[in-house]
Amino acid sequence: MNQGQSGNGQTGAVNVARCIDALRRGWPISIGEKEGQICLIAVERFADGTVADDSILSIMISDQRAATLKLGNQAAVHASDKIGAAVHIKRPADFNASLAMAIADPTLDLRHPMKGPFKVVEGAHPILAHIALNLAREAGLLPAFLQLNDDVTPLAQMMADDFADYSQSEHLNIAVRAKLPVSASEDAQIVAFRAQSNGAEHIALLIGKPNGKAPIVRLHSECLTGDVLGSLKCDCGPQLHNAMHQMAHGDWGILLYLRQEGRGIGLVNKLRAYALQDQGFDTVDANLRLGFAVDARDFSVAARMLKLLGAQEIRLLTNNPKKVAGLQAEGIKVVERLAIKVGENPFNIDYLNTKRDRTEHIL
Repeated sequence: MNQGQSGNGQTGAVNVARCIDALRRGWPISIGEKEGQICLIAVERFADGTVADDSILSIMISDQRAATLKLGNQAAVHASDKIGAAVHIKRPADFNASLAMAIADPTLDLRHPMKGPFKVVEGAHPILAHIALNLAREAGLLPAFLQLNDDVTPLAQMMADDFADYSQSEHLNIAVRAKLPVSASEDAQIVAFRAQSNGAEHIALLIGKPNGKAPIVRLHSECLTGDVLGSLKCDCGPQLHNAMHQMAHGDWGILLYLRQEGRGIGLVNKLRAYALQDQGFDTVDANLRLGFAVDARDFSVAARMLKLLGAQEIRLLTNNPKKVAGLQAEGIKVVERLAIKVGENPFNIDYLNTKRDRTEHIL
């Protein structure tokens, strides 16, 4: 397979977006560098018969997942501490799609407790493997792949350097504005943003009129379960509606509704984290067990939206100091942090305590 050189900037970002789309569709991709390439297919989207059995070289998982599978001693021999991401398991003799998924998904551990024993093998191109796992996370998939041999033709390709060009905020622009009367404010305006490279869409709701003062701003990450279904496991829905009413009763405000479900891990993985919480893990350990960061959100998206709206100085409505730091790192001046305390109930008290004790929220 001939891995061509990609362009720079937006071209690289488009290559990444194509690979993400291919992963979600269950198609093989390749990631290359000067020294070689790896060909992969996401475990989560793999079905038996997709590729020939003898084309599968190994199962690639995150180091967090390897630790759960008690592969730490073996993995230490083969994984670079500097890369610290990918561990390769030799393809088991009884390999099939169900076993691959049981290896990848920690929510299945109680249903498949007798997996293994597995043999860790040395994987080629650890930097590319590290990029691949992060690519899966960007796609909202479990960070787990089948590594394939070069007989398999990839349907999307990218170079290692392309990933550095992939930014959800760099090519984000305003797509449309419209009036949107809402219960909190009848003269609100909605603004839709779209990223040119990957089509990601985010929303801003403008409440009130600019008056020269710094607006009240709320960064609200999409939460289908809390915002729409009224889940009691979190405080997202009450925070959303309280924020809009605070803006309506203040001078003016901007609600950014960011399509970063589950602190950036996606809806399905958030629900996997819920399943792990049912097994006794808190929100932090559930994310880590799945192979994700505790908080994978990209606050540069919010900063870009605020700049496009002309809001360089803001009063930020949040209990999360990392939001303040994230926006300020992107050139947004946070002149005041406003606390928001609403939505506590018997079902989410452990969740709130975890935010306070393990993610530095000020409650």
